[in-house]
Amino acid sequence: MKRMQTYWLALILLLVYAEASKILVVFPLPSRSHANLGDGIVRHLLNAGHEVTYITPFAYKNAPPNLRTIDVSSNFEAWPVHLITIKTFIEKADSFANVNMMILMVNTIMEHTYQNKDVATLLNDPKENFDAVIVEWILNEAIGGIATIFDCPLIWMSSVEVHWKLLSLIDQPLNPAYSVDMMSTSQPPLSFTERVSELWTQIQVTIMDYFIFDKMQDEVYQKYVVPAVKQRGRVAPSFYDMKYNASMILANAYVSTAIPHTMPQNHKYIGGYHVDEVVKPMPQDLKKIIENSKHGFIYFSMGSNLKSKDWPEEVRVSLLKMFGSLKQTVLWKFEANMTDLPPNVHILEWAPQQAILSHPNLAVFITHGGLLSTIESVHFGVPIIGIPVLGDQHLNIRKAVKNGFALKVDLSYTMADELKKAIVEVTTNKKYAEKAKELSYIHHDWPVKPGVELVHWVNHVIKTRGAPHLRSPALHVPFYQKMYLDLAAVLIILFLAGRVFLKRAYAAVFSKTKANKKKTH
Repeated sequence: MKRMQTYWLALILLLVYAEASKILVVFPLPSRSHANLGDGIVRHLLNAGHEVTYITPFAYKNAPPNLRTIDVSSNFEAWPVHLITIKTFIEKADSFANVNMMILMVNTIMEHTYQNKDVATLLNDPKENFDAVIVEWILNEAIGGIATIFDCPLIWMSSVEVHWKLLSLIDQPLNPAYSVDMMSTSQPPLSFTERVSELWTQIQVTIMDYFIFDKMQDEVYQKYVVPAVKQRGRVAPSFYDMKYNASMILANAYVSTAIPHTMPQNHKYIGGYHVDEVVKPMPQDLKKIIENSKHGFIYFSMGSNLKSKDWPEEVRVSLLKMFGSLKQTVLWKFEANMTDLPPNVHILEWAPQQAILSHPNLAVFITHGGLLSTIESVHFGVPIIGIPVLGDQHLNIRKAVKNGFALKVDLSYTMADELKKAIVEVTTNKKYAEKAKELSYIHHDWPVKPGVELVHWVNHVIKTRGAPHLRSPALHVPFYQKMYLDLAAVLIILFLAGRVFLKRAYAAVFSKTKANKKKTH
């Protein structure tokens, strides 16, 4: 009997590992929230039996045997942490909003990743090979050259909502008449001025890419990718060909809250895959505080990049005074000690966010509006109050407000009173909680869980050698053909030729008639 059990176990393991692939996951941005997305991908791939190599600034302490991590924590040296503070944004709200500045910073991070000693060893070792490379797309395509080195399919993982620039990598850009940029604060339907603004954004970004940023990325590509490809005995494609050669985009977005655009076949929604299938229990002392909250509790967190300890002192004091006037218990993720706390306010240097959001006593989640936080609020059906600060947070909160489960409060020195009004509104008006539950139902009413879908499509890309059957033909149609400019040119030429012909014909007929009249006279 034991022998038979051993046989079947060996057979099952053989079948599992026969399907196993070697996959490289690249999430080099030195941001904990972005690393959470990378960790989620790695977790699902490992559970599916794959062998994973993970480039990350947050190395695992006790990595499982089928996971190899490559530490790029040196990328923190190139990350301007001093600029990413709440105080900076209160005093100069647009200091980080300039997308050009963000592109330059991210390009620096990606070059640092290529320069990392362990990464360079991996890329330049001809014995290393992978079946697929999954890379986080964040305003940079040069890092996708890693897939070119290993001559395997490239899968982009998008940490932001669907937008025109992202889709242009696998299809054609979305129409700016009804879609918005990732940094926009507008929401469809768009007014005349908003449509003009979105059109100008696309034109401006396209021009900047063509003349500046693509050339910068091409330099990185030529410096680090081309030699590694040559070392393997192949000729590297151009940066342009590499840029538009992705097999698929996996998007960290919810269908229930995303704008329902027409999507190409190789774009897949997998929002919520990072959420634990079984929520980890919270510490007992925190659980006791929450369950003793007679009027429910409020959870306030500005995420992992923005630190609440950086609030200007006058804002901290005003927020604390306001929280003390509420009947609810307040949990404030705050990375330092406070001694002047009201009885109903509790400080958490670290917060088990998913466990907190899943608790039925939670009345409202006050958030900066990061995509992970808004996704988790929908996953658990929790209404939110958004205080957006930078990047796509403004768009995320604008969408949440439009979807009916959120209110927005502007970041300012005098925001405490406005925040209290929003708290009272959301906690007393049931429509916000009801809408959050409705959107949560829509999300969960899906054929398969996002983590299962993630693994399925990665496997599909590997088994079909890049899933060429899913790629849009629009990607290879020149702009002038898409816009029928060649047809317009032909019609104009025909019109002008016809006009010339008619003028000459008219002139000939007129002159002949005139000549006949002279003869009769």
